[in-house]
Amino acid sequence: MTDIGLTQARDKMHAAGVGAAAIRVFESHYANLADGAGGYVREADIEPLLEVDMASDVDIDRREAEDALDRTAILKLNGGLGTSMGLAKAKNLLEVRDGLTFLDIIARQVLAARQRHGVRLPLLFMNSFRTDADTRRALEAYPQLAVPGLPLCFLQNQEPKLRVDDLTPIDWPRDPSLEWCPPGHGDVYTALDDSGILDLLLERGYEYLFLSNGDNLGATPDALLAGWFAQSSAPYAAELCTRTANDRKGGHLAIRRRDGQLVLRDTAQTAPEEMDFFTDEHRHPYFHTNNLWVHLPVLKRTLQERTGVLGLPLIRNEKTVDPADPTSPAVIQMETAMGAAIEVFPGASAIGVDRNRFLPVKTTNELLLLRSDLFSLDEDHHLTARGPIPEIRLDNHYKIVQDFDRRIPYPLGLLGARSLTVLGDVSFGQGVTVRGHARIDTAEPMLVPDHAVLGGPA
Repeated sequence: MTDIGLTQARDKMHAAGVGAAAIRVFESHYANLADGAGGYVREADIEPLLEVDMASDVDIDRREAEDALDRTAILKLNGGLGTSMGLAKAKNLLEVRDGLTFLDIIARQVLAARQRHGVRLPLLFMNSFRTDADTRRALEAYPQLAVPGLPLCFLQNQEPKLRVDDLTPIDWPRDPSLEWCPPGHGDVYTALDDSGILDLLLERGYEYLFLSNGDNLGATPDALLAGWFAQSSAPYAAELCTRTANDRKGGHLAIRRRDGQLVLRDTAQTAPEEMDFFTDEHRHPYFHTNNLWVHLPVLKRTLQERTGVLGLPLIRNEKTVDPADPTSPAVIQMETAMGAAIEVFPGASAIGVDRNRFLPVKTTNELLLLRSDLFSLDEDHHLTARGPIPEIRLDNHYKIVQDFDRRIPYPLGLLGARSLTVLGDVSFGQGVTVRGHARIDTAEPMLVPDHAVLGGPA
């Protein structure tokens, strides 16, 4: 059935207007899927990456750094709806703090960097078909963001979800939009080229691209890192942070034994029996932030040589066609990770960065941190931790943003906190402070009164 499935999927993509390069990538992934790809990166096949350059050791002339930043474009992944947090619109439109959304803060970070360094610094958002309209409306508040000759947004590609039983495209008349899925953020390279934006950037003298997740507000424009990347002559580089016990689930880079090439290994690419290796922060001491630097001329040349198919490792993601209905048919979403492109470029590199460059919001636990007094927002709209980051554990009463906002409507005082665990239906008043280790475990609804102090000595 696989030949029939591929033909049906290809016809469906053609009818939907999906670009030729994206269809070629899909065909390549489909062939790999049919052959049983989507497998594991085995510990025996890699060596841990134990030493990297550190940004704190970089010494570069300011003028050279700013020249590199002037030849850099910023790209933010903006395809997610934040459905795991109960959102039904672009996640970047969620309020983070001080009345500002992710998008507000990103826009202001870029505008501040332009003014501080006297650079062009275009900003691009890769949207999905679900986030595009909302994002474009929100960007109307920042007319000064546009750079002549370049758009602010372009669309990520889409591909059919495939039935698990025969790899044919799923048919779901109840909601035809659920028949489609994004092909993972590894699609960014194809979409950038297919949209014509890669050529526009090169024509206007941009040599470097800095890519990051839109929900990571720590991934700010940085002249020092732009200068380091320019001086390194590397075709591609990833930012890494030192792992702690709290970072065991994050992907990491490793060295492939057979050719010495850097590769990315994520959780989905790790065999269950090897998870102890994967989560060992001493064996693999750096985690991958998904903050990436790409040399645009090399990217363009590589895409041309490979007819648009970079050949990123396939991630086989099995779900139900309707994520909200676990009884709906099982489907496969073929995905790739943009960080996996590191293995495509010989000479690719990595640099260790400060933890402030990795501030993702995947759950309300992280949202609680960023809204607290632990973080400050400076004049360049950089979020900076003012002290050690405590471990936060909120149970399912707080998983959905609306429930979280109702129960924790005010910022918590977390300076001096080591951990906070909340199990049960607990609401917090204004001015609540946490010190040391605090834990609430209740079977009955509970209100923490205004100005209460939780916990005790660390």
